[in-house]
Amino acid sequence: MTATDAPALSDSEETAEGPVEPELLVVDSTEVALDDFLWVKRPVVVFADSEADPRFQKQMELLLDRPEALIERDVVVITDTDPAARTSVRTKLRPRGFQLTLLAKDGNVNLRKPSPWDVREISHAIDKWPLRKQEIRDAAAGR
Repeated sequence: MTATDAPALSDSEETAEGPVEPELLVVDSTEVALDDFLWVKRPVVVFADSEADPRFQKQMELLLDRPEALIERDVVVITDTDPAARTSVRTKLRPRGFQLTLLAKDGNVNLRKPSPWDVREISHAIDKWPLRKQEIRDAAAGR
């Protein structure tokens, strides 16, 4: 899947039943490459050595409990819980055990954390980034 295949998540869609709220895009690292999201989405990558890792389970719970803030910030969540798969995402970011990694739209790693973070902390970190500040200014100016 590429970013162009992914649904536009920042806009609500209309159906015969009414508006459809956007959903947080969560993909497995075996299905994507980080370059798929350049200048389109902000990847939040959650690594673990197993889906059974309590930190992985807690991180996913935290992300899925408050998806609206992540959708607003153009976040895509990428999961990687199989070190043996040696995905391009894992090869590029080189985690050890559990790791939460936040990337900017330009593909640069802006933050690595060895423990779960809640959506408020992630949103606060993203809102400090220069491109996100520009997006906020543009939205306020109606662009």
